[in-house]
Amino acid sequence: MHDRHTRRFGLGTATCLVMGNIIGGGIFLLPASVAPFGTVSLVAFGVLTIGALALALVFGKLARRHPDTGGPYVYAREAFGDFAGFLSAWSYWTMTWVSNAALAVAAVGYVHVLFPGHQSRGVDLMVALGALWLPALANFAGTRYVGAVQLVSTVLKFVPLLFIAVVGLFFFDPDNLGPFHAGGGSAIGGMSAAAAILLYSYVGVESAAMSAGEVRDPERNVGRATVLGTIGAAVVYLLGTVAVFGTVAHEKLVNSKAPFSDAVNAMFGGHWGGTAIAAAAVISIVGALNGWTLMSAQSPYAAAKDGLFPALFLTKRRGVPTFGVLAAAVLASALTVVNYLTGAGGVFEILVLITTFSATVPYLLAAGAQIYFLLTGQRDKVRPARFARDLTLALVAFGFTFWLVAGAGYAAIYQGVLFLFAGILVYAWMAARRTGRLRAGASDEKAR
Repeated sequence: MHDRHTRRFGLGTATCLVMGNIIGGGIFLLPASVAPFGTVSLVAFGVLTIGALALALVFGKLARRHPDTGGPYVYAREAFGDFAGFLSAWSYWTMTWVSNAALAVAAVGYVHVLFPGHQSRGVDLMVALGALWLPALANFAGTRYVGAVQLVSTVLKFVPLLFIAVVGLFFFDPDNLGPFHAGGGSAIGGMSAAAAILLYSYVGVESAAMSAGEVRDPERNVGRATVLGTIGAAVVYLLGTVAVFGTVAHEKLVNSKAPFSDAVNAMFGGHWGGTAIAAAAVISIVGALNGWTLMSAQSPYAAAKDGLFPALFLTKRRGVPTFGVLAAAVLASALTVVNYLTGAGGVFEILVLITTFSATVPYLLAAGAQIYFLLTGQRDKVRPARFARDLTLALVAFGFTFWLVAGAGYAAIYQGVLFLFAGILVYAWMAARRTGRLRAGASDEKAR
């Protein structure tokens, strides 16, 4: 039953969900982050885009065979059983609410550009909490409002970014590019170093698959939305980075704190670029938080249906798993409060490192599930005539995700694995409860 607050996502909204979740606030600093490595970073971005598209295609194929809410969790559980499914859901869930806290904190910096003046830790905390709870309220209102916010925010951030990317090509000056490989070592080493920074630019490709149960005609639209959204994000990323590289002198770009603002100022003169880009950044982050808040509830909802997460996560109103939204918002808020009130920057950085590793666990398991389905020849899941192509895509997606793990760094992997293993306690508790219920049911059956 659907009420007026519930509306299943069409292709356009699902595409915006993917694109909006991929494009957060990081794009606005990305060109300056990779500029020290030279234009070899553009090559790295191109390679990463190929890997991201392969992963997007794999998610589309998996969703066509299993179009249910939960995406990577559903595929991992179907292929490898309950424990693998739980690890996927646990990793994804922790990644979403911790990264939401990071996005909220990032929004504060851009708000300062829009409203310069005396900075207060208390005001900053209120702004960050507002950035978390406004998207949560949109989610509580139902999928109709989630989709509307996502559509509007994606258009509002995509259009100005694409404008800069396209118009910047007309102001492109090759002399601004600087060396192909800046710094010591080989060009391959520079490309790998740049890739380590760029690797997580495409996290979010799974968004349509994760919400497949809320997408109209998911067998068809999830795959299309995943690919279209990834391509849209790639266009903004690649053209935008090229435009900034070509309009801002390399020596200035390396030290830039607002590369897109510098690019706007270089193209049109004046100093209004910073305010315009800050506004686009705030819209971008709020839109990303709107989508990621929904994602934070979908994975535990799917796992709870199978008894792998507490039953409270099954609470659903107006098409949205409301308890999952509430739990993620409360946890992200608590982390944000700790960051601001105690100044525990080290703790916050550790948890952000955890998200970088946690994002890769569901991806690896999903790509592995596709490889498993192909190699076991399950005819209801695989089209034999396309075996070679599908296997190649799955292997590229797995390799791309493996590269994500390597690029996360030793600290992220170490902290992430510890947090992942902590989830085993939750799994043991849920498995014990489920076994107890089964035994109680068997005893009642015998008594009859």
